[in-house]
Amino acid sequence: MAFTLEQLLDLVVEHNASDLHLHVGQAPALRVHGEIVTVDAPHLTPDDTETYVKAVAPKKHIDRLESVYGGSDFGFEFQGKARFRTSIFKSKGHYGMVLRQIPNKLYGLQEIGLPDKIKDLLNLTRGLVLVTGPTGSGKTTTLASMINWINENQGQHIITIEDPIEYYHPHKRSIITQRELGSDIDTFASAIRAGLRQDPDVMLVGEMRDLETIEAAISAAETGHLVFATLHTTGAARTVDRIIDAFPANTKEQIRIQLAANLVAVISQVLCRKKNGSGRVAAFEIMINNPSISAHIRDNKTHYITSDIQTGAAFGMMTLDTHLIHLLDHGQISTKEAITYAQDVDDMRNKAIGR
Repeated sequence: MAFTLEQLLDLVVEHNASDLHLHVGQAPALRVHGEIVTVDAPHLTPDDTETYVKAVAPKKHIDRLESVYGGSDFGFEFQGKARFRTSIFKSKGHYGMVLRQIPNKLYGLQEIGLPDKIKDLLNLTRGLVLVTGPTGSGKTTTLASMINWINENQGQHIITIEDPIEYYHPHKRSIITQRELGSDIDTFASAIRAGLRQDPDVMLVGEMRDLETIEAAISAAETGHLVFATLHTTGAARTVDRIIDAFPANTKEQIRIQLAANLVAVISQVLCRKKNGSGRVAAFEIMINNPSISAHIRDNKTHYITSDIQTGAAFGMMTLDTHLIHLLDHGQISTKEAITYAQDVDDMRNKAIGR
């Protein structure tokens, strides 16, 4: 073992890596600006990875790792330098671990590239705001920035339900209750229902991963709370379809009506490599619900949502491809990145070549 875990975590912080991979038969590896970079060190043995895992994992997570689950997730603070969301697992009978760095800094909305119009959503008193995108696209950072803005600008009670807690929010103008799955509560859905009895104004649901959680989140929005949640989808239309498809056929019409009335926005994002190689930048699609989009959801015509986003700039809407072109024109991303992440690849190729 050429490096202690502390030394490897220092490398993660020093190189601003997003992840650290520790696998048997492979040298430790960092993900830097989206690319896997191997550390100059010997391949790890089963004893090495077991030592690394047991250095940070609480006993209850080791027990879960050794059980039928074969893995567990948790967060921990590293010497005041960063927090890490950690996934421990077994592979071919050996311990493995992936640690994702969560910066200590809470970013402002402008710093992550969100337009000022987003503040209109954060001033609402009720409704459902969804932040969507693939794994590793920065959804957690976006949500943390939104919650931090509310915390700094409004006197509210904010409840977050996370798995695990990633960003720590101190009390500012608001009171913040952060609850972690597995230690503070057992499921997202039960935590939402319990939270409604705790005088909340704002609720953050870490992930709408099952039907029960989706129902509870929509119900919370319907009963007069501002609810933020995530889904692993790309694009507003796909997000709406994904929610509706989670419900049994005999309830789909009712959920369309509820969603049309209570969904206020979908913010879909991807992370692109910066052209200068200095890091990554988020590209966003923003859908703000209006009477036209609400009717499309209610009438099962979600395929029209994208065209409404294209013509909805006055409402604060923006397609992902429009934002990619903006980033391209400002020299932040390359033509290749714009084409890679475009929703309409052919159209993007025509627009991007020669810019």
